Amino acid sequence: MKIEAQWMRGGTSKCWVFEAEHLQEGGTSLDVLLPRLFGSPDPRQIDGVGGATSTTSKAVILHRPVGDDVDVEYTFAQVGIEEAAVDWGSNCGNGSAVVGLYAIEKGWVLPQGDITRIVTRNTNTNQIIVQRVATPGGALASNPDARMPGVPFPGYPVGLGFQDPAGKTTGALLPTGATTDTITAGGTHWTVSMVDAGAPVVMVRAEELGLDTSRYDTWRAGVELELDTLEQIRRQAAVRMGLVPTAAEAARAIPKLAIVGPPAQADAGCDANVMMLSMGKPHPALAITGSIALTLAARTAGTVMHTITGGTAATTLRLRTPAGVIETWSEERNGSLLVGVDRTARTIATTIIHLPEVPGSAVAAALAGATR
Repeated sequence: MKIEAQWMRGGTSKCWVFEAEHLQEGGTSLDVLLPRLFGSPDPRQIDGVGGATSTTSKAVILHRPVGDDVDVEYTFAQVGIEEAAVDWGSNCGNGSAVVGLYAIEKGWVLPQGDITRIVTRNTNTNQIIVQRVATPGGALASNPDARMPGVPFPGYPVGLGFQDPAGKTTGALLPTGATTDTITAGGTHWTVSMVDAGAPVVMVRAEELGLDTSRYDTWRAGVELELDTLEQIRRQAAVRMGLVPTAAEAARAIPKLAIVGPPAQADAGCDANVMMLSMGKPHPALAITGSIALTLAARTAGTVMHTITGGTAATTLRLRTPAGVIETWSEERNGSLLVGVDRTARTIATTIIHLPEVPGSAVAAALAGATR
């Protein structure tokens, strides 16, 4: 079996980009096909195209809708690494950054002026994301030169504006109806805020973890000591937010968990310190869908984020992450609220992935139970 694909970087993630029709040609369930393509289950993903980390084991599947006001629809897949499973429960903001660029490079959308707007819909969340790709003089630059924190090389600048993002997964910005809740885990009571915007996120105070808010560089070591407890918090939050009936059934990707705290007094360059977990480990930068939730939380009186930022009416929010400061923005457009962030994206390779038939093998047995 041969499958056309494009390897792209979006923000601080890498993903394999497929057109839906190319994946459908073999008639195989995507819950079976994608783990085999990526080389899962295997912590190295040695016999597949996966990158063996949560930020590089991602797929984006695109198609062009007919008779709609949307230019491109896409589905995001977080492919398991040590598990032959696919999580379809959320979107990836960094991965989303490749969609508009792909559409222009493939001729699905024609450049319009210096900035081309591509209206996209993420099918995981039914979220409209208005993408702004720089096309100076009506074309992509021959050499992209935009830079962003967490990536050493430049790419094409892409703005992602999430349109009215509140409640796209659970139906409400505050799924429990409260700005803060108390969760008991590891024998301790934790004050958290659970917010659904971009993606469902549970926010934990850095101070309650014993982290030094004046020394952000020490957070990772402290967080890694509490990963089991943080996972308990995250799973309980999944139940409280109505995502699953029991903690044991919580998906790996959602809800996301963010540790938040005030910036150091001498740090005038950010509004809050953030460390987010991704698939149970500290994220090297920040999940962009999570940053949308943090932004709306900062605008909502009573939440953990609001107490840190003071709920200022500024149109930008600066979040310090392990990769540097990431800035989100908010704007009103045509009666809708756009909450967004600027990323960069680049195509790395265009290729054919070769997938052998594996009937009745141990790998086929490992893939058994996939249900999509």
